[in-house]
Amino acid sequence: MWEIIKVPFGYLLDWLCQFCGSYGLALILFTLVLKVILLPMSMKSKKSMLKMSRLAPQLKQLEIECGDDKQKYQQEASKLYKSEGVSMFGGCLWSFVPLLILIPLYAVIREPIQYMLHFSKENAQQIVDAINAVHPLASNQYYQQLEAAAHLSQYRDVIAAALPDLDLTNLRQINFQFLGLDLSQVPSYKFWTFGGAALGSQIAMFILPLISAASQVFSSWVGQKMNNRVVTDENGERDAEAAKAANQSGKTMMYMMPLLSLYFCFIMPAAMSIYWIAQALLGTLQDVILTNHYRKIYDEEDELKQARAKALAEKEAERERIRAERREKYGEEGIQNPNTSKKKLKQQAAAEQKAAADAYAAAQAAEQEPADVSEDKHFSGDPERPYCRGRAYKPNRYGRKEEKQE
Repeated sequence: MWEIIKVPFGYLLDWLCQFCGSYGLALILFTLVLKVILLPMSMKSKKSMLKMSRLAPQLKQLEIECGDDKQKYQQEASKLYKSEGVSMFGGCLWSFVPLLILIPLYAVIREPIQYMLHFSKENAQQIVDAINAVHPLASNQYYQQLEAAAHLSQYRDVIAAALPDLDLTNLRQINFQFLGLDLSQVPSYKFWTFGGAALGSQIAMFILPLISAASQVFSSWVGQKMNNRVVTDENGERDAEAAKAANQSGKTMMYMMPLLSLYFCFIMPAAMSIYWIAQALLGTLQDVILTNHYRKIYDEEDELKQARAKALAEKEAERERIRAERREKYGEEGIQNPNTSKKKLKQQAAAEQKAAADAYAAAQAAEQEPADVSEDKHFSGDPERPYCRGRAYKPNRYGRKEEKQE
């Protein structure tokens, strides 16, 4: 399956190398061509990432509502993504495309005689063996073809003598020099073990993977900053807290990609470092352009949200002003608000009548109670019947009957 990708990669890199006359510049142009080819995928990925960023305030609200119930939060978040047409992994999956490209590109760089000069695998190995017989190559067999490609013109006669039946029309030397560096060499972190003129070259080769990792960090940082520009709340205003929470999910990629780049660039030829640097810088430029492109659409949405929020705020402010005027006018002067409904007026009148009735009943009860309730005077007013306290008690009731009997 990889051969389907390796062969076109080899033809493209070979043509670019002949076109510009520089292997390093050809790698940069190669990266640019890949960016153009993968632009539709990159646009889809960027759009998905921006949509996820814009959902950050709603996800933050869901997190507050769900509390410690992580399962419920995941379910609600999935529903939100589905309703908005956003794939949870749409933005991240496309970030691994450069890693997938790295596999066939590594083979093309490692075996230039086979893929760039278009010899068969057997013939390429025979050419390497012929050069290795007169010029010992690197002990690492993985990079012997790469090193032999730099000596093809020098040992052309040797190859022709060893392989008289081989068509050497396409046999030409590849110049791996770029900015004073040999891109066919593998950088070493033990640059201090080299001496003489090789020390400066090895120091530069050591710095190259570091630049590659730094470019990846810069690319991720710019990507987060650009995504944060579209994170707005329901009123269309930027939500810094939600953007900060959204960045937490992208921290893994921010640290993983530079570390992978640093590792690969120290175990692969320096040409891979040029690819990683070009890929990161061109990716940053592409990210800025795509974000500005999509942000025009989101800015229109935010303007509508801001206009709606402003209209609601003005309406609420007008209501509050009217309420303040009514409180000042009717509350202090005691004048009934003419706009009060009839139902409310009846309720207020009934409440006033009930309050008046309760006050009258309380006054009547106070009048019927004895004014002086002391230890010497009984509640009934009759010393002979001290426990008679009923209101219906009449001290002369029985006396009248006695008078009648007499």
